[in-house]
Amino acid sequence: MSARAGASRYLNLEFILGAVLIGSICLAVVVQEFFFPNAGTRIDLAARLLPPFASPAHILGTDPLGRDVLARVVAGGKISLLVGFTSVIGAVVFGVLMGLIAGYYRGFWDMIVMRFADLQLDMPFILLAITFIAIVGGSLTNTIILLIVSQWVQYARLVRGSVLTLREREFILSARAIGVKDWRIILQHLLPNLIGPVIVLMTLNVANNILLESSLTFLGLGVDPTIPSWGGMLADGRTYLQTAWWVSVFPGFAILLTVLGLNLLGDWLRDSLDPTGRTSR
Repeated sequence: MSARAGASRYLNLEFILGAVLIGSICLAVVVQEFFFPNAGTRIDLAARLLPPFASPAHILGTDPLGRDVLARVVAGGKISLLVGFTSVIGAVVFGVLMGLIAGYYRGFWDMIVMRFADLQLDMPFILLAITFIAIVGGSLTNTIILLIVSQWVQYARLVRGSVLTLREREFILSARAIGVKDWRIILQHLLPNLIGPVIVLMTLNVANNILLESSLTFLGLGVDPTIPSWGGMLADGRTYLQTAWWVSVFPGFAILLTVLGLNLLGDWLRDSLDPTGRTSR
């Protein structure tokens, strides 16, 4: 690939817009401790339900307890991004491992992993979430574990299908013929050929997990209500939509921008890593 062609990949509206959105949100989260050291937890009943731009100290207004909405939106971004990225990384590690084992060794291991995956796919996510939270309780850590448990199957099935095809290719058969150990074949030959589709799925699932975390918290099944999160802010403001719309609208808008940015980057990665699948533009 020439330098000009490589540079042109980044002169793409999807990449630029997605990178700007996610970069801005990540930057706001990083500098949150400097600008909002109390993370929007300071209560000021004298300033409750101030509308946006009514006070220089509260640009986006305040909630029913007088807490700064802007500070809580930024602090909530830290929680949502933490849940999104951590849960996806956990699901990737476990799912890719199970997919490699099932696809490469087949037989007994393939049957066990895939039947367990089929059993989990038969259970609706909301039923799994209610059962899991009822047993272990709701918290930030448990929400991350729930998302890992619910999504490893996607990566396992994706990797297994690719491995079943790759293991019959000439370079794999040649490596096995000269006595290369299985773990070296898996790490050096199979895994590098699987990384592209996995990365694309990871990007899209981070956005999906942010939505799921917000939905679970909104329903009271996710993050502790005392921790600022976008889903919790939506739940707090639902009874004030007619009188104080900003309490719910701004965290909802933050979710919209984050998911949009991640989906744009996911689409760009899919086109970049799989040129044959590009659509004409």
